[in-house]
Amino acid sequence: MKKGKSSFALLRSAAPTAMMMLVIALFGGYAVIGNNGVLAWGDYSRQLEQSRGELARLEKEKAVLANRVALLDPKKANPDMADELIRRELGLAHPDEVIVPLN
Repeated sequence: MKKGKSSFALLRSAAPTAMMMLVIALFGGYAVIGNNGVLAWGDYSRQLEQSRGELARLEKEKAVLANRVALLDPKKANPDMADELIRRELGLAHPDEVIVPLN
């Protein structure tokens, strides 16, 4: 009977330490393989590079659109741009005309 009490007392005294070790292991595992862990670092770097590439593409598109808006300013509209826009949006091109877009 004495041996049973000593093993129960041993388990009882080791339980807090075991629980702490389990919590530390849980936090350590999450720090390595969690959503924001060390292993996710490479994926975040790849996503950052993709986002930077998309930002550069969108900045170029924004500059093109800003240029077109400036050409259509009511105070000093570019006649060629206005003519192109009117013909394209309203469908006023003749069937025998060939429209050549300029870059």
